[in-house]
Parts: sequence; structure tokens; C-alpha cells
Amino acid sequence: MAAEWDNVEVGRCRLEMAIPEEIRGQRYVSLATFRKTGVAVYTPVWFAEDGGKLYVMTNGKLGKVKRIRNNPQVRIAPCTMRGKITGPEFAGSARILPAEDAARIRCAIKAKYWLARLPWLWRNSNTYVEITLAA
Repeated sequence: MAAEWDNVEVGRCRLEMAIPEEIRGQRYVSLATFRKTGVAVYTPVWFAEDGGKLYVMTNGKLGKVKRIRNNPQVRIAPCTMRGKITGPEFAGSARILPAEDAARIRCAIKAKYWLARLPWLWRNSNTYVEITLAA
């Protein structure tokens, strides 16, 4: 994999990796969040790509949100709809976004997945997660 870099800030020395080719354009990624014991829990999710970061919408009451609050370290990998990993894993960190970012993320996900446009299907998706891949 050739490293591609975006958002280089020389003064702060912060480098962020662009979305790898193996993830770009995929329909699903396996999101691995970690329990307090360190055991990984894998979940296939829909995602949107924007500005070198990945965005996921989910229900705030689900376990993955609790695990992200406890430990922001995650791993992502391309996968099938059922969660079978089909490519390499990438380390990253996740953060729960404030409500102000919800409309932008929901719009990006709706543009990628037509089922996301059905309001009754996603009425409980009230939490948005930003995933930044490690450099």
C-alpha cells in the first residue's frame, strides 16, 4: 500500500493518512471496537468518506458507542454485508461527534446508500462517529 498523506500541518507535526485504496468505495467496513478487557468486537457498518476521514451513523444506545467512549482506538477493514473481512485492517481512533455535525454526515450517508433515505428505518440512528486512521 502506498502511503498517501492529507492535511499535513508542519507547525503541529500532525499527519493524517488518506483513506486507503482497500477501504475507498467499499459498501461495508468492519468496525472493531474494544471492550475494557481488550477483546475486539467486530461490527459491519455503513460509512461515508469525507476529507480523509470515515463517518458512521448508529444508535447511541448500542454497545459500540459505549466502547468508543471508553476506548477511542478502533480498527477497520473492508468486509461483506455479513461482516466477513475481505482485506487488511487499519488502526484508527474514533470520536463521537456533536449534534451540529449530524446533518452533514447523514446527508453523506444518504448519498451513498439509498436505504438510508428511508426515515422509518433509521429513526433511532442518533449518534455520529468520526474515524481518523492512524498515520
